[in-house]
Amino acid sequence: MPKEAQKTFEQNMEAMSKMTPAQMQDKIKDLNKICICVNCPTYIGTGESKLTFCAIGKSTIIKNYKGCLCPNCPVQKTLSLRWDSYCLKGSGKEQSGMK
Repeated sequence: MPKEAQKTFEQNMEAMSKMTPAQMQDKIKDLNKICICVNCPTYIGTGESKLTFCAIGKSTIIKNYKGCLCPNCPVQKTLSLRWDSYCLKGSGKEQSGMK
């Protein structure tokens, strides 16, 4: 059986927009398991405890850019994201201009 083609960013956002709050919470928990924010120079030492800013939006705690690991993050690939510095700039949906 052929492997399912990777969904585009837009397809992923469409699917996530149809999730119930409980389903979205479960999705975020799954993404948190593969997120590498805790190793990022911009994240380290800030006191931030949230992860997956690419999905939830920018941090209210992180203010200073010190480097970015987003391009190498498994979440970036999973959601077909194209941006970076989500903790400072906002989620993929926000950076794309989607409503």
